[in-house]
Amino acid sequence: MTIAYMPISKSDDWATPRDLFDKLHAQYNFTLDAAASQSNHLCDKWFGLDHKDTSRRDGLSGDWEMENVWLNPPYGRVIAQWAKKSYEHYQSGGKVIMLLPSRTDTKWFHDYCMQGEIEFLKGRLKFGNNPNSAPFPSMLVRFL
Repeated sequence: MTIAYMPISKSDDWATPRDLFDKLHAQYNFTLDAAASQSNHLCDKWFGLDHKDTSRRDGLSGDWEMENVWLNPPYGRVIAQWAKKSYEHYQSGGKVIMLLPSRTDTKWFHDYCMQGEIEFLKGRLKFGNNPNSAPFPSMLVRFL
């Protein structure tokens, strides 16, 4: 008997595929990259652990104001908190588009993602400079 398994990633940091971002940015004009780094942020305004401004290091607790937010959050257990913050930002009048692993069996998917517009992406994305595709399917969730 063969048992299928999902390979475990060494990181929960998956840099946004630039071509996907560029296509969406042309349509939505993002003003904030809420979970990025010095080397991979895609907007002039961004939050990330290595931001030189210490007040911009935690996008999860930071103020997104009324920004048009691009969010490709860490894909670990904290992802539910990012989905919740995105939904709350939308509820207060903001806009967010999230790039997420397609995890339709999770509580966070049903509690938050189902409140937005969901687009399941065909195939498997290549994140950042990785030559291999991700070991999981991806989706976009739009709160507009």
